[in-house]
Amino acid sequence: MYGKMRVLLTLLALPAALYAQDIAISEQRTLINRPTAGSLERGSYDIELRMYPGGGLLGGIAVGLTERITFGTSFGGLNIIGEGEVIWNPKPEANIKYRLMEESYTAPALSIGYSGQGFGKWDEELKRYQIKSAGVYAALSKNYSMVGNLGFHAGVNLSLEKDDGDEDINLWIGFDKSINEEISFLGEYDFALNDNSSKSLGSGDGYLNAALRWAFVEELIIELNVNNLLGNREDTDASSRELKIIYVEFF
Repeated sequence: MYGKMRVLLTLLALPAALYAQDIAISEQRTLINRPTAGSLERGSYDIELRMYPGGGLLGGIAVGLTERITFGTSFGGLNIIGEGEVIWNPKPEANIKYRLMEESYTAPALSIGYSGQGFGKWDEELKRYQIKSAGVYAALSKNYSMVGNLGFHAGVNLSLEKDDGDEDINLWIGFDKSINEEISFLGEYDFALNDNSSKSLGSGDGYLNAALRWAFVEELIIELNVNNLLGNREDTDASSRELKIIYVEFF
């Protein structure tokens, strides 16, 4: 009987042993626009440059202050590339993330944080970015070893950009899948529950985004994004293409 019990317990534990990601392996810290529960290692930093439509550039830096705390800031604007007057974002934005719970074989990692950085053009009348910032959020991430890494992510957030009259709590889900040791594919669906009122910029379908991420060398990542695949904007139903360059290093 005891032998059968040991066999049963072994079989129950087998899926976790086969598929659960070694938590020592590096995690994705962000998806396309939304954060994951992943954080920077203590003493490391990353510098990110995002190029987006309208000659837009958004630069940011984040630092792993401890094994649980990541802090960063970002700033950018439109027409930085091209002609015409540069239209700067109203102010630099801050972001901070605290790793509340570590990932285990059976439970996801949990992080809470704040990010004031939205994406796209700043709307001065509505006091918001084209894609609202996450604001206050909580994110869950769970990684598995399945012919490379497979990560699932979900989050809930409350943006502080509320002048359009839409103050709803929002949700997002996403995944990342490594193709080999250099290339990963990412997908993200932002429900945009806080961007579907009469004055909002979204049309109610949510934002579906995809990306191809290439770790060109160990410290340098190049990412190609295709955003808004569902055409969730009142002013256009077209998707947009973006380029990200991310440099990661230790002090």
